[in-house]
Amino acid sequence: MILTTTPNIEGHTILTYKGLVTGETIIGANFVKDFFAGIRDVFGGRSGSYEKVLREAKDTALRELQERAEEMGANAVVGIDLDYEVMGNNGSMLMVTASGTAVVVKNAAPQQ
Repeated sequence: MILTTTPNIEGHTILTYKGLVTGETIIGANFVKDFFAGIRDVFGGRSGSYEKVLREAKDTALRELQERAEEMGANAVVGIDLDYEVMGNNGSMLMVTASGTAVVVKNAAPQQ
């Protein structure tokens, strides 16, 4: 499955637009509060453990998006947008949402 932020895929023709597709994930348990505390502690540095958690949340949202696109009969998703939102009491959770347009493209090579 081809996943891209662009509205089309070079070398491929979009044959059918299947519709909007999304994937979501929520990270809880004071992650955001700890994250901002870590920023104050590090003061401009990077926190590998928090970056790893954010990357895992993004990957989960994209995996859900891909599964939903496959269920619709799509072989690609174009125009993907990723959004990050703090939510919950005292900003204790982070939601990552991926959205895009599920499509069927001609000449789509399998992606690993």
